[in-house]
This record gives sequence, C-alpha cells and structure tokens, in this order.
Amino acid sequence: MRIPRVVGVLAATAAVGGLLAGCGSKTATRPVATPLPGASSAPATSPQQQHNQADVVFLQNMITHHTQALTMSQTARTQASSPQVKDLAGRIETEQSPQIQQMSGLLTEWGVPAPSTAGAMGHAQMPGMVSGAGFDRMFLQMMIVHHQGAVDMSQTELAQGSNPTTHNLAQQIISAQQAEISEMQTLLQVI
Repeated sequence: MRIPRVVGVLAATAAVGGLLAGCGSKTATRPVATPLPGASSAPATSPQQQHNQADVVFLQNMITHHTQALTMSQTARTQASSPQVKDLAGRIETEQSPQIQQMSGLLTEWGVPAPSTAGAMGHAQMPGMVSGAGFDRMFLQMMIVHHQGAVDMSQTELAQGSNPTTHNLAQQIISAQQAEISEMQTLLQVI
C-alpha cells in the first residue's frame, strides 16, 4: 500500500520538529568581561541584549519549528473537513507568524543570523493526499506531537537561557501550545 504524500510531508515535518526538540541541551555562555579597577559597574549592554548560546539556539530552532507548523497549518486550512480543525490551523498561523518575526528580530539585534523561512509551502493540491476526517485525525495527532516538541524546547530555554525577552516568549509558547494540545486532544475524541 502506498502512503499518501501528505503523510510523508507531515511525518517528515513532525520528525524534524522532534529532532529539534532535543537541540539546545548544552549551554555555552558568552564570556563576561571583568571590569577594570575603578571602572563603572553599570552593565555595558541592556537586559534585552544580554543573552547566551541557549537563547540563540532556542530562537533559531523555534523559528524553524514554527515554520514547519505554518506549513502544516496551511495544508490543514485547505484539506481539513472539520471547521474546528480549519479554525485551529488559522489560529496557529495567526499566533506563530508574529512570533517568527519577533524571534528573527531578536537574533538580528544580537548580530546572529536567523534561519530562512523560505520554502515553507503548503502541499494542499498534491494528488493522492488523504482527506476528510482521516486528514483531520492525522493533522491533530501530528500537531500534538509537534506542539509538545515546542513545549519541550521552551522548557529547555527557561532552564538554560538568560534573556528575559526570550524567557517571556518561551513561557507564552508553553501556555498557548499546552492549551492547543488540550483542544486537539478533545477534537480527536469527536472526529
């Protein structure tokens, strides 16, 4: 039996997301300069600019992770049969697109390259794709795993990162995605 292409696309996306969830487990901190005697003890950088390698890894990986979620959601908006699944996919796009911009902006501010979000395209018109309730169930199951990966990455950031803005973003991601996981688990019961 041939696996529909969407299964391969979504499985690959979820697999990459799972791999990214394990990234950033080692923290390399930026060196801290020791002030010269008599020098001011005021910080040379603002709290927004203070960061460590865990913050950078989190932002770079979460941009890629969110881009994958956007690809999955764009497909669901056209392929799902359930209005609730289509609505959820739209909300995921609405929430995560600005977060990608925010994360890219922080990396730019820090002088660190942001990963490209180019190539995130839907596969809605591919022939042989699963559709209807089968698609809805598959999307929900895979997005639950994908969201859990984002929660795990965010928890690692809270434990290892040092930037207050990045910590706040990680907490927002945890709260939003745990709520969406609960919603998706409920939808799976009725689809």
